[in-house]
Amino acid sequence: MTHKRLHLPPDMRVGLLGGSFDPAHEGHVHLTRVALRRFGLDRVIWLVSPGNPLKVRGPAALSARMARAQEIMRDPRVIVSDFEAQIGTSYTAETIDTLKAAYLGVRFVWLMGADNLHQFHRWQRWQDIVHAVPLGVLARPGWRQSGLHSRTAQQYRHMRLPDRASQVLADQIAPAWCFVNMPMMPVSSSELRANGAWQHNS
Repeated sequence: MTHKRLHLPPDMRVGLLGGSFDPAHEGHVHLTRVALRRFGLDRVIWLVSPGNPLKVRGPAALSARMARAQEIMRDPRVIVSDFEAQIGTSYTAETIDTLKAAYLGVRFVWLMGADNLHQFHRWQRWQDIVHAVPLGVLARPGWRQSGLHSRTAQQYRHMRLPDRASQVLADQIAPAWCFVNMPMMPVSSSELRANGAWQHNS
């Protein structure tokens, strides 16, 4: 599986934020900036997925979603990447395996909102992901309690770091996870598609 090399020196702390980004919006930007600060990250990679296996309807063309993401996320610490399309997968476990093998010494953290934590056990090889990299979970509108009471949160409750220790999450050996609150920004990709603000449908 070949891919364009990313500039990720060893010992760098790198957050991974995966998703369809259909479209990317200010909520993604907000979450990313909070993650950089709260988890002490050097970089965040937006992994713009070829598609989401858990969604029936396909997303807009990858080129359109990449262009939108690069337009809205203007921060030198953030890399917008089609890495999963390059290596030919839409599954997070395979993505993480490939990144860890290609960038030895980089301390990766998987980032997600509390809404994804709620249904994380439905992901392919979800337990492999938990044991591969620490998880940085950020509260999103309406999902805090359901995320914290999810199957993943309950099964790995003893591996949870207190939010005051969020800065050292990247230094932990997986399984480890940390749940932090952030100021709410109630915007979603589905709302933007529904109200016609995103017209690049496939």
